[in-house]
Formats: sequence, structure tokens, C-alpha cells
Amino acid sequence: MDMHTGWNENRALLRGTAAAAPVWSHETHGVVYELFPLNVLRLSGAADRINVIAPRPLLEARPVEAGAPVEVEGEVRSFNNRSGRGSRLVITLHARDIRAGVGPDENRLTLAGALCKPPVLRRTPLGREICDLMLAVNRRYGRADYLPCIAWGALARCCGELGVGDGVRLDGRLQSRVYTKVDQGLTEQRTAYEVSVMHLETFSEEPEVLYTKPLHAAAKLDMI
Repeated sequence: MDMHTGWNENRALLRGTAAAAPVWSHETHGVVYELFPLNVLRLSGAADRINVIAPRPLLEARPVEAGAPVEVEGEVRSFNNRSGRGSRLVITLHARDIRAGVGPDENRLTLAGALCKPPVLRRTPLGREICDLMLAVNRRYGRADYLPCIAWGALARCCGELGVGDGVRLDGRLQSRVYTKVDQGLTEQRTAYEVSVMHLETFSEEPEVLYTKPLHAAAKLDMI
């Protein structure tokens, strides 16, 4: 259930509770896709609400009902929203497999690709260091997903030294964050999605060389 092209990789496993039943999302190449929100609890008790896209045949074979525990395995996808409404970069979890959720909530990603924007190292209002990254991960058939990532503390400082084109492999989780957007005097609540990085390594562009340079083995803290 992974996407691996050269040194590109995209694997996700999320376990949580379906917040609603699937509804029609879109149709492409004759296949209908449906969407449902998945709530995944953090250790703090807060929940990340992740939109899951799944082909209808998969949902017919493994139905999802509101309130049911669900485990989803697949890939993190992005697309540009040109409608002028909502967030411009839309992040979803593209399901390859769905099964009944057994055990505590889980939110685990492994991504590998190249940085496509310069990292931005900054501080939060409380003085905590944070680094914003944009990771490009190629799909099998030529397109790429552009995934916003954040790193904290010592890992953020290391990430701030990276540059555009650097190859990285990371482990983390997909999280949601509600924010307020003010546009022409109108206030709107939106949800942003980003990958919270727990561990990151750099490596060579040449797959046959494939060396790794651990930057920081971050503890799996419950970042907020």
C-alpha cells in the first residue's frame, strides 16, 4: 500500500472514528469516489479530522457508517482548489484499503521526496521554534503531491539548514488545524492540513547511492 518511485514514498495508516457516512466526491476515468471525515484522537484528547477519499467499489465491499471505528491505509494526496472558495491547497487521505478499526487511534505517515520551497524557520508567539517545509512526492504516473510539513524544536533548527531540491525521508502524522480567514471584511473558519514531522533523514538523489544522514530522532510527542 505504498507509492515508491525512485526514492519517493507515500504511506499512511490512520485509525479512528468515521464522523459521517461517505458522500459523493467526484468521478474520474469512470470510477466514482466518495468522501468521509475520519476523527483521530491525539494523546492530549484533541482530535484531528481528516477527509478520506475512497473509490465506491471499495466502500461497497467494506461499508463505512458514521460512528464506526475505521482503519484506513493509503496515500496522502493534494490538489489545487481553483474555485475561489476555501483553502487553495486541499489535502486528503486517498484510501487503498479500509477495514474495521481495532485498538487505539493511530496516525502514522512515511513520506519521501524533495523539498520544493526554501524552509522557513520561525518562532511561535510563545517562543517555540518551528520550521515550515513543502515536500514534493512523485506519484507513479508523473504527477506530484505537494505536502506542507512542520517540524519543532531541535528538529526545526536542523530542517532550517536544508535547501530546495534536498531529498528527505520523514515519519510523522497528518494533522488538522482550524484557523480564521478574514477576506474583504468577511470572517470564515477554515481547516488547514499539515504533516507534523517526528523524524527526518536526508539522502542522495541517486537511488543507487542512497545514504542517510539522521538529523534528529524526535520523540513521538503529542504536538498541538
